[in-house]
Amino acid sequence: GREAAVLRDLRSTEVGTAARAGLAEAGIILVGERAGTSPGALSAAAQLAAETGARLAWVPRRAGERGALEAGALGALLPGGRPMTDAAARGEVAAVWEVDALPDTPARDTAGIIAAAASGDLDALVVGGVDPADLGLSDTSNALQRAFVVSLELRESAVTPFADVVLPVAAQAEKEGSYVNWEGRIRPFELALTTNHVSDHRALDMLAGELGHFLETGTKRQIHDQFEALGPWSGTRGLSASGQAEAAPVVGDGLGDHVLATWPTLLDRGRMQDGEPFLAGTARRATAHLSPGSAERLGVGDGSAVTVTGPRGSVTVPVAVVEGMVDGVVWLPTNSEGVSVRSGLGSEAGHRVSVTASGTGSDPAHLTKGGVG
Repeated sequence: GREAAVLRDLRSTEVGTAARAGLAEAGIILVGERAGTSPGALSAAAQLAAETGARLAWVPRRAGERGALEAGALGALLPGGRPMTDAAARGEVAAVWEVDALPDTPARDTAGIIAAAASGDLDALVVGGVDPADLGLSDTSNALQRAFVVSLELRESAVTPFADVVLPVAAQAEKEGSYVNWEGRIRPFELALTTNHVSDHRALDMLAGELGHFLETGTKRQIHDQFEALGPWSGTRGLSASGQAEAAPVVGDGLGDHVLATWPTLLDRGRMQDGEPFLAGTARRATAHLSPGSAERLGVGDGSAVTVTGPRGSVTVPVAVVEGMVDGVVWLPTNSEGVSVRSGLGSEAGHRVSVTASGTGSDPAHLTKGGVG
């Protein structure tokens, strides 16, 4: 939870001072997924890059995230990473899309879309490849219940029970396309299996056509033609280095109040691994990692159990005492068997949680109140 503060205060330590010096020598700052969820961290990384002359690169966790940004999936972006607030960027895209003008204010983000649907401000949702548990938003179920939902799916998902219409779309082997890796390199793949499933871009094109809009995403060629017509964006990417970090959490006292650290493990309850019990059976058991000092103050040791409580629920898991951890911090896997940090606890990395000793050290991990994620 203190990523932004650490990045802004590198000169306070010998190691940090050496790191800044190294960045000034054609260095590269690599940021990952958590930089987008820790308040102020991404802005601090951009500011550090500007001050040192280093380059900034993002390594996403999911294969399609870089391509999604290039396509303009974020509400503040247009295709090619063009910021929606830039008049020249809007003009370029409007010309290719053959419209008079584009809005100059960012569209809703995911939380805004969910909130609008839950309040009735949005009548319909198109959902594709989104696991509600991964969002950790309390209004998700209400939003899916109130809105007319069109779900693009490969197989039954958590969205299926809410869907008014389910459109089966082609898996990767049933279509051709490409990924954009974290370096921006295009990695194409070819059709391997011929089926009657349509690609998701074709499904979106047909939906838009029924609503009277010409989306021009019916074929891979149409999509590529649009990107080629746009060309690369030569202006600023719009990443602000002036954002202020929110107040960083103070490390907990180790007596119950802790700061949560979390990260997805390689084998967990992820959507791409469901229905594969043999692979899932090799996953590590979910444990709560504590420093020796925190464990001593709580009166627990390796194999004992603690209950971690967030605003939405609790989870009881065995303890693993880890040398070198900071006192007052507890680590949990983000979405492992029996442990769902976002949907079960209602928490995220850097949030405060309560940790108490439990008498069920030999029991499997289980959630109470919030349900199993």
